[in-house]
Amino acid sequence: MLRIHHLGRSQSERILWLCEELGIPYELTLHDRDPVTMLSPPALRALHPLGAAPVIEEDGLLLAESAAIVDYILARHAGGRLRPGPEHPDFAAYLYWFHFANGNLQPVMGRLMVVGRAGLAPDHPVRVSAEGRVNRVMALVEARLAEADHLAGRDFTAADIMSVFSLTTMRLFQPLDLRPYPHILAYLARIGARPAYRRAMAKGDPGLEPMLG
Repeated sequence: MLRIHHLGRSQSERILWLCEELGIPYELTLHDRDPVTMLSPPALRALHPLGAAPVIEEDGLLLAESAAIVDYILARHAGGRLRPGPEHPDFAAYLYWFHFANGNLQPVMGRLMVVGRAGLAPDHPVRVSAEGRVNRVMALVEARLAEADHLAGRDFTAADIMSVFSLTTMRLFQPLDLRPYPHILAYLARIGARPAYRRAMAKGDPGLEPMLG
């Protein structure tokens, strides 16, 4: 059986959510962050050299990196679900938004978090640049969701699973006001209505109310 190593309040929530959407049975190993440093515990560092989550185990395989794990599970267990094929009109959009999550959305949030913790003045060029990049990325997501119900198009796909963490749980580490983005808020309301998302969040982060607003 597939085993998921999940670090609380992390990108590994994507893997739980994917498995819940697909109805794939899995065993869940929860790892808690260090209460002082908020970093991964030694158990995760012993499992994988980078000490980051998610990590999965299946049939002797050990695999890290959330996008790689999502692709692996889709290829082995999804039977064509949650990703359009090359013949689908949304195929290119799916590829773009699937990779946008870790190529743009999550990195700009992480960069802003680091800049904020450095204590730079509001008018410091590095801080201004980081904030500007976040604003441009968020405006692009907002524009996309003004024209489509989901990132790849009409249908919910793994591109959504890849992106939602950065718009929700990541805001525990880097606050971001979503009020200027009504289409993102409407999108998150649709995500929050998905039973699989609710189950995944309850299992992975019990006691944490999903940050959908």
